Amino acid sequence: MVALSLFPVTACTGGGTTPGATAASASLSPTASPTPTATPSPTASYKPADASGRAENVPVPVLPDAAKAETKEGLEAFARYWFSQLNYAYETGDVSRLSEVTSPACRACDRAKTVITGWHEGGRWLVGGRTETPSVSTTFKVAPDGNYQVAIQVSQVSISYYNADGTLHQADKKPEDTGNLMLAVFRDGSWYVNNIQPIVG
Repeated sequence: MVALSLFPVTACTGGGTTPGATAASASLSPTASPTPTATPSPTASYKPADASGRAENVPVPVLPDAAKAETKEGLEAFARYWFSQLNYAYETGDVSRLSEVTSPACRACDRAKTVITGWHEGGRWLVGGRTETPSVSTTFKVAPDGNYQVAIQVSQVSISYYNADGTLHQADKKPEDTGNLMLAVFRDGSWYVNNIQPIVG
């Protein structure tokens, strides 16, 4: 496991497997007919990943309006949004949305994305790993390099790695809650994460 406990990378790939309507007819009568009410299609329900299989119909995180502004509140809202995208990646294996708001130079982020995508290939999946951010704060002072700093308390649940045949490959214990420092920049009208690192006492 790397310094950031929210980014577990201890699980090996194992086994040599590469992780890798039709419209209704109009009435011919001159008398107007009431328009039939469309029947809403049922919404597929969300199912979290468990020992029986991967997550299904995972809601896609939506960037809150507050997170679109270069303000203290906007940065804090964005930091929480970033972790919601991390959670989405853990459940689905889709790191594209996370990548859109994260620098490839963030090595801890890159390692996490590698593990996440690898463990969603070949029928494999992850259970758990969800993070909560009970405390997010920033002084909102920009550094000479353009970065703002955000202090984030992160609590993460345990994570289990399942093979394609449904067997449990590895189960990690719940990591200790951690303090992390996010470096973010506002450019072209959007927030962007440059790095995340542990806060060392």
